[in-house]
Amino acid sequence: MGAFFIGLLVCAQAEAACPLAENQPIYGVERVVDGDTLRLSNGRSVRLVGLNTPELSHQGRPVEPFAVQAKRRLEALVKANDEKVALQVGVPAKDHYGRMLAHAYDRYGRNLEEQLLVEGLGYQVAFAPVTRLAACQQAAERLARQSERGLWRKPAWRKPEQVASGGFALIRGKVLRVERNRGGIWLEMGNSLVLQVKPKLFSQFNIESLQELAGRNIEARGWVVDRSRRGQIKSGQARWLLPITAEVMLEVVQ
Repeated sequence: MGAFFIGLLVCAQAEAACPLAENQPIYGVERVVDGDTLRLSNGRSVRLVGLNTPELSHQGRPVEPFAVQAKRRLEALVKANDEKVALQVGVPAKDHYGRMLAHAYDRYGRNLEEQLLVEGLGYQVAFAPVTRLAACQQAAERLARQSERGLWRKPAWRKPEQVASGGFALIRGKVLRVERNRGGIWLEMGNSLVLQVKPKLFSQFNIESLQELAGRNIEARGWVVDRSRRGQIKSGQARWLLPITAEVMLEVVQ
């Protein structure tokens, strides 16, 4: 296994936009589940940090555009690396499904999430505390956007009024009103959608800038929640809630 890293830290790490920390453990990969999930030879599942790829067909839902391409590309990257990856475990180390959260690398120190992002086969996502790779992953996605690669050939932006289901979404629209209360900071996007930054995340945000977003056009991303199904909606409140989990998940459109 030691041969896996020959020359890695000597010459390749300096070239990697998302560099690998030293002495990360190496794991065999049993199979690629989808574009952002691996099944290791030891039976554990790994969710790649900083990347969300389109969903394959499941539970009666049709396959999303570029989902198959993302899976096949990750399969090719793993296969080219002799079915092994180096993993840098994230913080937290597990998600609510019990999967390991980690960044994955090949023998040359290249970050696999970064490669999928730069090819337009996934979206950058982040949760506080943001990892040190958030900036380089954001740069990788911007390259894909500028070149209109993959998913960015025809971006799946939704207007706030077009949100009609839960799940991952890209939102583009105008902030009509900003409110701060015990529940956090709320960016009202119309009658049907509101964005929320929870109080526990305030230290991760520029709060003054958030409070000045009324009237500004923004782009936001994350997992939309149907508050009516959770019994959390009150009269006059928006049905759809999009929690903003890190600063990179919200951007002002110039």
